[in-house]
Amino acid sequence: MRKRLSNTFLGYFWITFALTVFSTLLAFVLLSVASRWIAGELAKNRYSARSVIQADYRKIDASEIVANGGGVQIIDKNYTVIYSVGIDTIHKNQLTVEEFTELLTESKNKPYHYDIEYEPTGEFWLIVTFPTSIRFDFALVYNKEASRSDFYRSLSVLIGVGLFYLVLLSVISYIYARLTSSQITVPLKKLTQGTLSLREGDYSARVDLHLKNEFKDLQDTFNEMAARIEEEITLRKLAEENRRRLILDISHDLKNPLTSIGGYAEVLKDKYDIPELQAIYQNSRRASFMLNELFELSQIDSPDFTLKKVKTELCETMRLIIGEIIPQLESAEFAYEFDIPDSDIFVLLNPGQFKRVIHNLIDNAIRYNPKGTLISINLSINEENAEIRVADNGVGIPLNLTKELFTPFVHRNTAEDSNRFGSGLGLSIAKKIVQAHGGDLVLEPTERGTSFLITVPQI
Repeated sequence: MRKRLSNTFLGYFWITFALTVFSTLLAFVLLSVASRWIAGELAKNRYSARSVIQADYRKIDASEIVANGGGVQIIDKNYTVIYSVGIDTIHKNQLTVEEFTELLTESKNKPYHYDIEYEPTGEFWLIVTFPTSIRFDFALVYNKEASRSDFYRSLSVLIGVGLFYLVLLSVISYIYARLTSSQITVPLKKLTQGTLSLREGDYSARVDLHLKNEFKDLQDTFNEMAARIEEEITLRKLAEENRRRLILDISHDLKNPLTSIGGYAEVLKDKYDIPELQAIYQNSRRASFMLNELFELSQIDSPDFTLKKVKTELCETMRLIIGEIIPQLESAEFAYEFDIPDSDIFVLLNPGQFKRVIHNLIDNAIRYNPKGTLISINLSINEENAEIRVADNGVGIPLNLTKELFTPFVHRNTAEDSNRFGSGLGLSIAKKIVQAHGGDLVLEPTERGTSFLITVPQI
């Protein structure tokens, strides 16, 4: 089953979606690992308040902290800044309770890192300050001592945020996949429509993609190809029409001279027993026959050819045709059998042209089969068509000719047929006549002999 390109892109979307989610989770893990790895290298962690605090604040060594860009402030129990060195973000010597509380609680909102330690003996707070390089505050903490209602409430919020993130990510990825696929599928559909139009015979088909990428090169190549095909088809049709007209003119112009030659040769051969006159007569008959066939084929192939059809009862028409060919079959010493139903079968028919089809098939059967061959004609109907089967149990048709049997000038030439002549146009003419009736003429496979099937639409 054909897999649509848009579905392929949709599959890529799901892969992209899964990889994005995986990459997001991996990024959080890597950030956590990197944070822990780099924590020991940062100055704010190497010089913590606990590592430098002393009971006597005058013994505190803040030189390394200041050297690394930090600062130290000491606040006593009365919220007075009694010592300050290096960076000072307080900018006051005396704090109120509210200001001191704000310093402790809102320090994370400032671009500084505060490490605060209380010394109970000296009754003071030691504040070590470092400028924040980059802060990324994310931590997942779980305490089993928390109330279950708070836990479930927090968990639901966390899950909701996660689901919202996944839905948003999927929507963005899906839209991106569709937009990306449309940039390929839409031009391909237009190119496909153009090629289908060419296949159906519309050689004026052109494609305009309104693009300036690689598809424009493909568009230009397609349009150039279509233009060349249209030009070649036009030239071929013109050449074919010229050929048909030439054949019609030549066959028409030669018909009268050949008829005269044949007539004179027939008179002379009856009067004088000269072998050369007999040869002239036979060859003139052969040439006239071939010219008539060629003239008729050219007329059928001509765009001006029209077949006048009338509503006809096929069974009675077939009986009349059979009545005409029985003397021919008996003269050739052929056996025959016919199966024509008594019911009425109506078709749109040109009786004269259709009779030509049956006569051509019978002529071929007589020409290429030995005496005693059985020829049968059977008429039947199916849901839509009338079917006429003309068959024989003769020598059959060589396999190398079956594929090209209805091609003009294809016929059998054997030593046994040397005294007979055929143009190789009869079957081609017959097929074109049947097709002009809206039906078809085909060769059926048989174990012995030959079987032709004619189909004509019922009305």
